Amino acid sequence: MNETVPTAADDAPGHGDPAVDAAGSAVHQTRAGLTEPIGAPDRSSRPGPLGRLDEAAYALFARHADDRRHDGDRVRYRGAPASTSFGTFVARLYALSWVACLLALPPAFVFASTVAPTIAGRVTRTFARHAAFAPLVLSPSSIVVALTVVAGATTKRATVALGRHYLRWLVAARRTRIERTLPGAVRYLDVLAAGSDDARTMIARVAGNEAYGGTAVSFRKALNAARLTGSLDAGLRRVARDTPSRDLLAPFLLKFRHHLSQGDDALARFLRTESRLLSHRQEHAQTRARRYLQPVAELFVFVLVVPALLVVAVTVASAFVPALSRPVETPVGTVSPRAVAVYLSVCVLLAVGIAGVAATSALRPTGSHPSYRRPSGTRGSVTTALSNPASTTVVAAPAATLVGGWLAYAGYPLVTVALLSYVAFALPVGLVAARRRRLDDAKDRRLTDFVYAVARQTSIGRPFPAAVTAAAREVDLGVLSADVASLAFALSMSTTGDTGGVDASGPRVPAAGDVRTSALDRFVDRIDTPLADRTVGLVAGALHAGAAIDAVFETLQIEVDRLTHETRALREAMRRYVVGGWAAALSVAGLVALINVAVMDAGRLASIAAVLGEPFDAVSVVPALERFRLYVVAQATLLASGWFAGAAAGGRYGALLHSGLLVGACYVGFVGLGVV
Repeated sequence: MNETVPTAADDAPGHGDPAVDAAGSAVHQTRAGLTEPIGAPDRSSRPGPLGRLDEAAYALFARHADDRRHDGDRVRYRGAPASTSFGTFVARLYALSWVACLLALPPAFVFASTVAPTIAGRVTRTFARHAAFAPLVLSPSSIVVALTVVAGATTKRATVALGRHYLRWLVAARRTRIERTLPGAVRYLDVLAAGSDDARTMIARVAGNEAYGGTAVSFRKALNAARLTGSLDAGLRRVARDTPSRDLLAPFLLKFRHHLSQGDDALARFLRTESRLLSHRQEHAQTRARRYLQPVAELFVFVLVVPALLVVAVTVASAFVPALSRPVETPVGTVSPRAVAVYLSVCVLLAVGIAGVAATSALRPTGSHPSYRRPSGTRGSVTTALSNPASTTVVAAPAATLVGGWLAYAGYPLVTVALLSYVAFALPVGLVAARRRRLDDAKDRRLTDFVYAVARQTSIGRPFPAAVTAAAREVDLGVLSADVASLAFALSMSTTGDTGGVDASGPRVPAAGDVRTSALDRFVDRIDTPLADRTVGLVAGALHAGAAIDAVFETLQIEVDRLTHETRALREAMRRYVVGGWAAALSVAGLVALINVAVMDAGRLASIAAVLGEPFDAVSVVPALERFRLYVVAQATLLASGWFAGAAAGGRYGALLHSGLLVGACYVGFVGLGVV
C-alpha cells in the first residue's frame, strides 16, 4: 500500500482537534507548511526559582524560535522526548549560551593578557617593515579586548551549535530505540490479533510493556492523542507525523490504520506479514551490526595502542633531548613539554575508551544490555546488594569514598587514590553483576525447557493450567522449579474462578483470564530476565485477549528459538573483542613494565646516551618521576581496554568488572616492581 505521511499542516493542532481548539489562546508558528504551538513556559509544572528562570529566559530569547535557521530544529523537536514547547527549548539554549559566554570571558582575558605583549610586539615589527603600515601600532590592551570578545562570541555560538547537535542526537537515539523494538512489538500484535481484543486494547498492551522500549512510548503517545481527539485514527496519524522513525514506524502506523478500517481479518493478515518482514529486517540489521563491530574493534585497538606506544617512545627518547625537559611558563603554571605530552595522551586514551564503550553499546541488539531496577528505599537496596548490581552501586559508592579518604589521609598520591577508589567501587558491582548474569543465564536455559514442555502439553489438547502443572511435575527445571510450581498453583486457582461479576455478597469475583494474567505477570517479575519479559509476557497478553493457547505457544517457541540464537551468536561475536581488549591492555602494561625495569634508571640512561653520543641531563631527567608517568599511561590504557572489553562482554556492568580487574592487577604488579 502506497500512502504518504501526512504533513504537519494536515494534522496540526487546531485542525479538527477539539482539545486544542478549546485552548484557543495558544500562539502558533506557521512557516513553510509547519505549524507548531509555541506557548509560554508551563508555570504549574515548574514552580519556584526554576520556573521564574524559565519565564525570564522565555521573555528574553523566545523570539529566536521564529528564526528560519531553526525551522529544521522545530521539525526535529517533534520527534524528541520533549516535555516543554519548542520556544522554551530555544530560550533555554540561548540563555545557556550567554551563561557560557560570560564564564569564558575571565579565563580568556587572563590568557589574552599573557600573550598580548608578544603578539603586539611581533605585529608592530611586521608593520614597521612596510612603509605604508608603519604608522599602525597595535597596543596590548586592544589585543586583549579583541581576543576576549572573540573567545566569548565563539563560546556563545559553539554552545548554540552544540545544543542543536544535542537535539539531533536525541532524535537519532529515539529513532534507534523505536526501530530496534518495533519488530518485537509487531510480533506481539500478531499474537494479540488472534484474540478478541480491539485495536485500541492491542496497542494499549504493547504500550504497557516496557520490553518494547521506544515503540511502547510511541504507542502511549498515540493513545494519549486518541483520548484527546476521541479517535484512534487521529492518534495514529499524529504519531506517524511526529515520529523520528520516518522509514519504519510511520509507514507501519499508516498501513495499520488502513487495514484496521478493512476489518479484523485484514488486520490479522497484515500483522502476520509485517511481523515476518520486520523480523527479516531485524536479523539483517543485527548481522550488519556484528560485521561493523570487527572494524570498530580493530580501530579501537589501533587508536588505543598506538598513542600509548608513542608516548612511551617519546618519554624514553626525550630523556636525551634536554629542551623537552625544560620547564615552560604557562597561564596555569610551570610545566615541561614531556609532562604535557604524557597527560594529554592519558586524556586521549580515556576518550578512546569511552568512545569504544559507546560504539559497542550502540551496535549491541536491544535486550542484550543487562539492566536492573533498584528497589525503593535504602533498606531494600542494602538487603539486595548481593544479588542486584543496581543496589550494589548504592552500597559500594560510600565504601569507595571511604577507601579514597583513608588513602588520601595516609599520604598516597592523588592518582593512586583515584585508581584504588575506582577499583573499590567497580569490583564489587562487577562481581555481583557477573554472578547475577550467570543466574539469569541458568534461568533462561530452564525457561526454554519450560516453554517447550508446556507447548508439548498444549499440542495434545491439555488446558494451560494443566499443561503448566504437568511441566512442573515431569521436567527438571532447576532454578525455576520453585517459580514454576508457584505458577502452577496460581493457575490452578483460576479454574475455580467465575467469569467475573458480582457474587451474593456484592464484590466482583475476578475472571479466570485476569487471574491467569496476574499469575504470569508475577512469574515474569520473579524471573526478571529480558527473555522472560519478551516471551512469557507475550503469553499473558495473548491469554487475556482470548487467543488459542496452542497457537500462542507455537509462536512462543519460534520467539524463544530466535532470541536464544541471537544471544549465542552475539556472545560468540563478542568473545573476540574481549580477547582483543585484554591483549592490547596486557601488551602495553608489559612493555611499560619492561621499560621501567630495564631502561628508566639514571645509570642505564647515561650509558645509552654515551653509546648514542647524545647529551643526557641528569638534573632535568628524574627516573622515578618518568617511571610514574609511564605507569599512569599504562593505567589509562588498561582502564580504556577494560571498558571496551567489558562493554562487549556484558554492558556497563561488565565494563566495571573488566576495568576494575585490569587496574587492580596493574597496581599490584607495579607495586611489586617498586614503581608505585
